Amino acid sequence: MAESKEEVEVLVQRVVKDISSAFKRHPNIDEIGLIQCPEARYNRSPIVLVENKLGVESWCVKFLLPYVHNKLLFYRQRKHWLDSEALVDITCTLLLLNPDFTTAWNVRKELVQCGVLNPERDLYLSKLALTKFPKSPETWIHRRWVLQHILHQFSAVVHKTQQQVEAELLSNHRDRLIHQEMKVCSDAACRYPSNYNAWSHRIWVLQHMAMGNIKVFHDELSSVHLWVSMHVSDHSGFHYRQFLLKELITELSQSPSSASASTIFCSSQHQSSIVPRSIPQANGELPLADSASGDRLTTVLELFYQETELCSDLIQSFPGHETLWSHRRHVYYLWHQWKKDHLPCSDGRESKLKLLGASDLGGIKQTCVSQGESVERNRHVSGPMEVDGASLPDHDSKRLRRGILLPCLLTLQNEHIFVNSILNSCSNPEQKNFALAYKNWLDTVISVQI
Repeated sequence: MAESKEEVEVLVQRVVKDISSAFKRHPNIDEIGLIQCPEARYNRSPIVLVENKLGVESWCVKFLLPYVHNKLLFYRQRKHWLDSEALVDITCTLLLLNPDFTTAWNVRKELVQCGVLNPERDLYLSKLALTKFPKSPETWIHRRWVLQHILHQFSAVVHKTQQQVEAELLSNHRDRLIHQEMKVCSDAACRYPSNYNAWSHRIWVLQHMAMGNIKVFHDELSSVHLWVSMHVSDHSGFHYRQFLLKELITELSQSPSSASASTIFCSSQHQSSIVPRSIPQANGELPLADSASGDRLTTVLELFYQETELCSDLIQSFPGHETLWSHRRHVYYLWHQWKKDHLPCSDGRESKLKLLGASDLGGIKQTCVSQGESVERNRHVSGPMEVDGASLPDHDSKRLRRGILLPCLLTLQNEHIFVNSILNSCSNPEQKNFALAYKNWLDTVISVQI
């Protein structure tokens, strides 16, 4: 064990060099961690690499962290000079041990701006730091800065070249970045429950890199379906779902022309996916909605039904979780507000739609005259979860599972039927309290607005 100042300096310099060499020899390292080892048992490097997993023996951290920390501070105070390569190595070591040290990220920002450091390399470093510290706010902030820097480079290249081939390559690169960010956020959310920072970053990525892309938003809605079903107490995941649902509905409702905004559904493992009509389906599956006139309205209604089905199934399968009731409240309120603006009234008279003219509604508008009337039939698509028979009439639920849209099912009366079925069948006291609170909300907030 090193004791003198000189011995400590030699030790930490060797460890920093070992970490740098490990990344050069193994560029596919995908996780970092600490190996609990109070004392150095062997005369060997404390850096261990096994199957792309990088481990640091804990005994050396008390020497390593203060050394690289002070080294960087002396550099910032202009008391000590470090070349660019040494800065990269020291900041890398420091951030793997303490990713919330803002000064180290700022130094790397300067290196990126100077062209010394590839921004993709910083995305990789922050990804590794998040495997050990998945909630680190400074890491997420720096990651967004790097993405903004890359997007600025994209814009500059497209503006300068004005070439179609170059623009397509950059578009493919952007798609790859979006997919990569979604994967990083998903991993971080699995490592740390209720990881607000990870879900907020995921929202930021879509807002800045995929806004207006209906397919990306609906693919995300489908991809987190299983995740929220397995994490029913994680409000951050459901908040992300609420964001996706609201943005999808807003985008579909504001589309200027049916030709550019019309969408089709393709069955998938958990949910149907929305694909622009102008783009051929890659999986070759049959579309659910074929008519161009009512596709947008059909899409919005289908989104509401799928989300309500999900809420109903999870509430009945996992009683006593407030997050599920909060999510249902948000979904129903969003439906209630959208219905007032875009859907024909349920008393048989048709209100003027902001989105579609009367000639565009086709068979869909007839569904609001009564629940018993037939509507235009679409091709079959299987939903990921079925609504319990207690909340929907058997005949209507069968038609719903066949893909037939029944707007009148999402009514205040049927919400009360669902709540009453929970109150009558559930013995969980917390579930009953949440159901009563939801019923009170329906009576005091929704009822007065009808």
